[in-house]
Amino acid sequence: MPELSGAGWPAVSSTHVQVALARRTLTPFGLWVFGAAASAPMVVLAGGIVATYATTRVTALPLTFVLVAATVAVLAVGYTAMARQVGHPAAYYGILAHGLGRGWGVAAGLVALVAYNAIQTSLYGLFGATLAAELGGAWWVWAGLALAAVGALGVRAIMLSTRVLVAVLALSLLIVAVFVVAAVGQPAGGELSWQGFDASGLAVSGVGGAVALCVAAFMGVDAPGSLVEEAVDRRSIGRATVAGVAVLGLVYALAAWAMGVAVGPDTVAGAAADPASGLPFSILARVGGGWAALAEVMLVFAIVTSMLAFHSVIARYVFAMAREGVLPAGLARASSATRVSAPRGGSLAQTGVAAVVVGAFAVSGADPMAVLFTWLSTLGAMGLLFLLLAAAVAAMTAPERLRGPRPGVWEWRLAPALGALGGAVVLAAMVLNVGSLLGAAPGSPYPFLLPLIICATAALGGAWAGHLREYRPEVYAGIGRGTPKTHAVPDTVNVSI
Repeated sequence: MPELSGAGWPAVSSTHVQVALARRTLTPFGLWVFGAAASAPMVVLAGGIVATYATTRVTALPLTFVLVAATVAVLAVGYTAMARQVGHPAAYYGILAHGLGRGWGVAAGLVALVAYNAIQTSLYGLFGATLAAELGGAWWVWAGLALAAVGALGVRAIMLSTRVLVAVLALSLLIVAVFVVAAVGQPAGGELSWQGFDASGLAVSGVGGAVALCVAAFMGVDAPGSLVEEAVDRRSIGRATVAGVAVLGLVYALAAWAMGVAVGPDTVAGAAADPASGLPFSILARVGGGWAALAEVMLVFAIVTSMLAFHSVIARYVFAMAREGVLPAGLARASSATRVSAPRGGSLAQTGVAAVVVGAFAVSGADPMAVLFTWLSTLGAMGLLFLLLAAAVAAMTAPERLRGPRPGVWEWRLAPALGALGGAVVLAAMVLNVGSLLGAAPGSPYPFLLPLIICATAALGGAWAGHLREYRPEVYAGIGRGTPKTHAVPDTVNVSI
């Protein structure tokens, strides 16, 4: 007869694979870098801002970025509070398992895997199409090279990935700063315009699409929550995430405003829709052709580092869920140690999924930008926004023992409630405008497959949790509770004399 825990479920410690990630590895700055690199400022400048102006014709895009950043930041408060207290690498899985129940946790874990994989794999389409346009060749060949590079870095220690992300992110932010200076230095009409921050510019038909595209630009800033087991200080998860949203919100709002200033707020939409305008590189060329060339190179590297950041998050989700038996336990086992510098099984699994998806799109002849990148990135952004909302609800309903001593009203009650309200509005805008985001014909039912996929994945997760409850109760009891204690898997101690 199995031993029972205090909650009436079978004791769970023996069912978990006793393997831990490398604790006390990532500083608060390293956590911030992962979130910012996943969002990829260069990709947002060269792709997101230009595409949003072109498709929505919303002149108040800078203000939209500010409002969306504020909403995401408030939403992130409850998410990071729960991530800090739960301490689980599969952040949404652990948060909902503790806050709403084990079945909700498994549902969130599967939705997160689908969403993160969708965004990460979509970037192979963007990467391949970008290099094929510049250098020629088939897009899937370039995508395959990127896949091999990301896969090779993914199985290495996380500090190596962090160094690569720091270098690319620093240069990307420098280029965005130069872009703003170049635009402000030569404004259209000879004077600065603040029309981009005029609230009246939001009262247009395309604002829902603009909100949705701005939300997509921030996806990835939640990455620090999945690195909690490797953080030097768990408390830094909240600071790194919220600071990431604040900094990126400022950067994106300034970049969108600068583009409007350089071209003219009334003509920027038309220029963005015209490939001959060369935005944003034509503006960078004003301060010298070398900056435009550097920006084109850094765009390629930024796509790769964004892939790598998402790859790292996915690998940790697979590792953590496999460690508890929700996914095949072999994906979490280590050959000779109880501590791993990288979740090799999860990394290889993600590389395999990406290879299959990219190969399927290549064989089908689908357009890498219009289909692979656009559809999958939208699916991923929608799924992650849904999970942020669920995490806010979980924070509000979290049991007192989980919230710790002296829980703050702001992070456990007020911020999650405000974030859930604002996030629900943003999610509704995204779902209602999904057709225009994907460039589908008016009235086409196909865009609504995306929210249906998310709902179906959540239902599948709930069904799998029910199966575990019925046939593997010891695994079910341990859902969200498999992070090894330090006495079970001690930290490495280095002594120097």
